[in-house]
Amino acid sequence: MERDEGKRQIRLGLFVLHAGYHLAGWRHPEARSGGEDFGLMRETALTAERGLFDLFFLPDTPTSSRGASPSAAARLEPLTLLSALAAVTRDIGLVATASTTYNEPFNLARQLASLDHLSGGRAAWNIVTTLSGDVAASFGRAGHLPHAQRYARAAEFIEVARGLWDSWEDDAFVRDKASGVYFDKAKLHDLRHEGTHFSVRGPLSLARPPQGHPLLVLAGASDEGQALAAQVADIVFSAQNDFAAAQAFYAGVKRRAAEAGRDASRLQVFPGVLPILGATEAEARAKFDHLQSLVDMEQALPLLSFFLGHDVSGLPLDEPLPELSTSDAMKSRTELLARLARAERLTVRELARIVAAGRGHLVVVGSPVQVADTLEQWFLGGAADGFNVMVPYLPGGLEDFVDGVVPVLQARGLYKTAYAPGTLRDRLGLARPVSRYAPPLGAPRRGPVYSEH
Repeated sequence: MERDEGKRQIRLGLFVLHAGYHLAGWRHPEARSGGEDFGLMRETALTAERGLFDLFFLPDTPTSSRGASPSAAARLEPLTLLSALAAVTRDIGLVATASTTYNEPFNLARQLASLDHLSGGRAAWNIVTTLSGDVAASFGRAGHLPHAQRYARAAEFIEVARGLWDSWEDDAFVRDKASGVYFDKAKLHDLRHEGTHFSVRGPLSLARPPQGHPLLVLAGASDEGQALAAQVADIVFSAQNDFAAAQAFYAGVKRRAAEAGRDASRLQVFPGVLPILGATEAEARAKFDHLQSLVDMEQALPLLSFFLGHDVSGLPLDEPLPELSTSDAMKSRTELLARLARAERLTVRELARIVAAGRGHLVVVGSPVQVADTLEQWFLGGAADGFNVMVPYLPGGLEDFVDGVVPVLQARGLYKTAYAPGTLRDRLGLARPVSRYAPPLGAPRRGPVYSEH
């Protein structure tokens, strides 16, 4: 069935783990990996751009351990890597994960604004509060903040960052050689923020970003996470593996956005999806079974422990997962996996193998048409505005999707055939934030707020 190209269409992000999203993906005969391999990342970004992906999404955890998964053991810092990729890509959005618990607002706001300038308005910030308490010691902290305190700090951090991005009004830099005026002092503003967690004077030492504010992405699915996303996020990245649950989440976060006084259509929901592709369903199933056979329980159990927030290494592998208290680190994912284990009566070993594949996200095994069918169902059925695609290994997993699924979606009129002009916000249909200091239309200009003396 054909559809009008002017209608609402699926958006796609690429969630990039260099060793593949599947825990054993790096062991696939065709896989390449390497946490410091810029060549692989450049190739991946250009392939995603060939597939007209909207986002190149880099997760991050600022720590490592002996039990770390292959992609988490060693990786390039996201803002540094994305700044390099900004020079070799033209259209794809560049999403950096950065923690509000282990950063300061001024430095991070400046770095994200710099990426937005360097990329011509393609920067986005995936806002996390950091799950692992092990990070605290690396930053000289006495301990990891409790869940509620992390979200309270995050809300204030975002408020400060947005204020700093408004330090300069859009037309502040005159650069008039004749008059000798480089910038209009009346259009530069100190933030002078005094709050519970931060005291920040400002201003930011950089012109207002091309997008006004870099795009804001939030992945928290807890009550605190959804409440914060409803207030400030442009995109919500969610973990759902059940269509009905995804519909409920989608409706709920849209309702919260409307209750917060926002246009709910401007808040876009991107569930994660791991596609395992083959020319036929049987071929895809064989590929998936092969990947599952490569899973090492010594790596799978620490990953399961991480997402459950409980050490399961001492539990009997072939007995059902016992009842666990909700983790303070990752409430929503703990509940999702525990619910799945109860519903399907999974043993610890079975749940660990499921987590090794999709980490709680939707896993779709099939031909390009079958994968496209699932994406269409979720998109048209009120469960998603777009998807964060998590390929099992690189580069082949991405090439399979770009060469197989993308043409099917395009033929159905569900996916664009070219990038639209403008910034990332323009392409996603998201309004550019108006500076808090811009006078209303028709209002006279205020007097200077900033003085050098």
